[in-house]
Amino acid sequence: MVDIATRVHNHKWKIDPIVRSLIDTDFYKLLMCQSVFRNRADTQVTFSLINRSTQIPLAKMIDEGELREQLDHVRSLSLRRGESTWMRGNTFYGKRQMFRPDFMEWFENLRLPPYHLERRGDQYELTFEGSWPEVMLWEIPALSILMELRGRAVLDTLGKFELQILYARAMTKLWEKIERLRELPELKIADFGTRRRHSFLWQDWCVQAMIEGLGPKFTGTSNCLIAMRDDLEAVGTNAHELPMVYSALAPDDAALARAPYDVLADWHEEHSGNLRIILPDTYGTEGFLANAPDWLAGWTGIRIDSGDPATGAETAINWWKSRGEDPREKLVIFSDGLDVAKIEELYARFTGRVKVSFGWGTLLTNDFRGLVPGDALAPFSLVCKAQSANGRPTVKLSDNPEKAMGPADEIARYKRVFGVGEQERMEVVV
Repeated sequence: MVDIATRVHNHKWKIDPIVRSLIDTDFYKLLMCQSVFRNRADTQVTFSLINRSTQIPLAKMIDEGELREQLDHVRSLSLRRGESTWMRGNTFYGKRQMFRPDFMEWFENLRLPPYHLERRGDQYELTFEGSWPEVMLWEIPALSILMELRGRAVLDTLGKFELQILYARAMTKLWEKIERLRELPELKIADFGTRRRHSFLWQDWCVQAMIEGLGPKFTGTSNCLIAMRDDLEAVGTNAHELPMVYSALAPDDAALARAPYDVLADWHEEHSGNLRIILPDTYGTEGFLANAPDWLAGWTGIRIDSGDPATGAETAINWWKSRGEDPREKLVIFSDGLDVAKIEELYARFTGRVKVSFGWGTLLTNDFRGLVPGDALAPFSLVCKAQSANGRPTVKLSDNPEKAMGPADEIARYKRVFGVGEQERMEVVV
């Protein structure tokens, strides 16, 4: 096992590129990329970095030259032979050859497109423009790079023994969480922590700890490179990006109202089983479910990713009952800002009522809260989202208005079209 503290101290990270592979990314990005490649390959999109935690002055902490060096390294990457073999020949969610030959041929020849980087005061403006299948694959590497460079800036001020103690405390902190999770007999939990991880080496350590500490309760990782190396299940389905872009392309209000369901109709054609998971909160969960076509009620489950998670799960249970479905046969995946106390609470409330699963993200792979002076390694809220599609702005409403994004007039329009009323504001931790 890698001695992370010694690696940090001896090499000051120069030996370690932040992003090691094109599949050092989340599984759902590859699944979505194939769907976009098949259905909307010619769409032109712009992605932009958004630092919601404006008190973190990224441009003051991170050297622009070093940032460019890491971004340029990502542009030099291509799919390796063993990675292609893993994608082409592996079984994912019980299905072989999930990635189609035409998609794989395209992916094997891919280099990520150029980026645009400017300093704006104490923040960086980082944007990516081009065809949707290419540009979308920048999201996870961009986030991983910014998160890790910020961490490196803090770690660079620490001495050898400080680093040893820091990582020992962080390891102890995670292991204590794992010991609590062991007490949940029917727990199913996966690593969703790539995008805001402390570092690749730390995410890999966390996954190893989960394997040893939780055994079969640990169901896999969203990180494809780690899944391949450790022979784990690669987990993930789809994200808000799909309905955001489909909706931006809608020519009128009627088409806009249909767009979130058009996304899932395309997904339905490609996937079955546990990949048929609904993410309903892009434009408000209640309205989405109230207007959903009957065939969606037959899908495997739902992912709760904003708002109060218990409220979201209760809404889903009531919806399934109203559509003649048995909630006990449905899967609910909780994935927003989770830590052990919330996992325990949701597990106790919903086990037996639905099939409960957890996607544990930032507070698994980046919980260094309280471990350095000034809490300088505490995780923060950084996202990289689609801003426009074919020149039209994208919008996200969410079940938490603190996560909403888009021009004010378009947000108002979307709220009208999707019937979104007053929403409860909740602090965005990560």
